[in-house]
Amino acid sequence: MDVSMNETNEPVEVKLKTHFTGTVAKVSLAGALIDIGVGQPAVIHISQIEAPEGVTLHRVEDILQVGQQVDVWVRKVKDDHIELTMIKPLDLEWREIKKGMAVHGTVVRLEKFGAFVEIGAERPGLVHISEMAHGYVREPSDVVKEGDEIDAEVLEVNRRKKQIKLSMKALQPEPEPEPEPVRPASQSRERFANASAAAAAGGQAARRPKKARKQRDSENEEFNLNIEEPQPTESDPTALEYAFREAMERAKQKRQEKGRKAKNVTQEQMDILSRTLDGKARQE
Repeated sequence: MDVSMNETNEPVEVKLKTHFTGTVAKVSLAGALIDIGVGQPAVIHISQIEAPEGVTLHRVEDILQVGQQVDVWVRKVKDDHIELTMIKPLDLEWREIKKGMAVHGTVVRLEKFGAFVEIGAERPGLVHISEMAHGYVREPSDVVKEGDEIDAEVLEVNRRKKQIKLSMKALQPEPEPEPEPVRPASQSRERFANASAAAAAGGQAARRPKKARKQRDSENEEFNLNIEEPQPTESDPTALEYAFREAMERAKQKRQEKGRKAKNVTQEQMDILSRTLDGKARQE
């Protein structure tokens, strides 16, 4: 922001986006010099010159001539000069929109889910139906209509998606809770008596299951004592056990046969030896 003096020596505040009606003082290839009456040079670059619809800008002279009056806005304020633009700036740039800031706008469109509000940004902001009032809202048209001017608070801003979420109820006072009706003393005593009776009944009901559990445990214990535990029974042998037993029997039989054969051979040897000794004794 800068403060300059006009021709009548009155201070003029020069800040970004300030609107002036100036006069073209000089034209060049790169732009033009504009007199905005602040006593300080003001220039406009050719890229900031807005051509009328249907006109193509090739040279500055195609749009601006010396002595012509034009509407311009302050784009930048520097120490030695002011930069202007003929393109009307947005009231709110994306970098200027912050969460929690209050904005004023006009309802431009209604939808079932809410209302779109023009707040001077690149895109209108959306007030969702749930953000229109603290109470229940059946339809957005029950609260606002197109053309209404409203105040709202910025809930969220997403520059990448070009979305601005607004809330009307955020700036509205919250409704006070309704006071609880005072009951007569007779009703209070009756409620107290009913509560006491219910508590007593609940205590008796709570004690009964304990006694019932003791009786049930005793019956279960007697029942368990009267039941004889089943003795383990020998399970039927498997096919593998059958094969193993047969193999053991065959091995036993083979050992017995071998023993008998060995016994027979030994007896025969003893008989031969005995006869041999008897023969030798007779010869002597």
